[in-house]
Amino acid sequence: MGRNPVVGRQGPKYHAATLPATPSTTGLEVRQVRSTIGHAETMRRTMASLGLHRHQQVVVVPDNPSIRGMLFKVRHLVAVSPAQEA
Repeated sequence: MGRNPVVGRQGPKYHAATLPATPSTTGLEVRQVRSTIGHAETMRRTMASLGLHRHQQVVVVPDNPSIRGMLFKVRHLVAVSPAQEA
C-alpha cells in the first residue's frame, strides 16, 4: 500500500492567497478559486461584499486596509494579484 500523495500538500500554506506587499494605486485583481459551499456565513458575506458571486469570477477592488482585511479573512478562497492598467 503506497502513501497518499495528497498528504503533505494540505493546509493554508499550499492554497492561500498572498497579498502583494506594496500598495497598488490601480487596485487589486481578485479571482474566486474555491467555492463558499461548506464555509461559514460570514465568509460568504465577505465574498459577496468583495463582489464575488460565482466561481472563477474576477473583480478589481481598491487597495485599502479595509479590503485587505476582507481578503485576509477569505485568503483560502481567492487568488490576488495587482490589477493590470487598462
